[in-house]
Amino acid sequence: MDEIYRSLLEVLGEDVNREGLVKTPERAAEAMRYLTRGYQQDVDKVINDAFFEADTDEMIIVKDIELYSLCEHHLLPFIGKAHVAYMPRKRIVGLSKIARIVDVFARRLQVQERLTKQIADTLMDRLDAAGVAVVIEAQHLCMMMRGVEKQNSVMKTSCLLGTFRNNASTRSEFLNLIK
Repeated sequence: MDEIYRSLLEVLGEDVNREGLVKTPERAAEAMRYLTRGYQQDVDKVINDAFFEADTDEMIIVKDIELYSLCEHHLLPFIGKAHVAYMPRKRIVGLSKIARIVDVFARRLQVQERLTKQIADTLMDRLDAAGVAVVIEAQHLCMMMRGVEKQNSVMKTSCLLGTFRNNASTRSEFLNLIK
């Protein structure tokens, strides 16, 4: 990967031997490996059996989970926050695991629509929840720095499963709580 970045800099017309760029190929490669580390992570290992029996069937919400991802179309960042909720069936998951699941999928080349669904499907499957809801709000640098250059645009996506899709009052409660 270092060589690819070195070649890219040369194609741009840069002198890869000038002081500021000598180590840039290595730094850029390391940054890319870090930003895409989700490919090296297994969701089940991240969750690590952090499930607990609990006598609750009320909504559990984790709001404002920051996320950083790379748009698969331009390799530019999109930055935002995820709001995740689930309705347990006597089984809950450790709080930090929800944020870690968001990171596993965000740290891959992505489109926001797929990211939202991957998080929801994973939680629904692993928790055997009555329902899962995920809303992501993000700003995309591919839209801000190039193309239409719209600085204040925010993309919102949602994936509602189970009771969040089928029960209007549950869906409404969730959407009101994340405002």
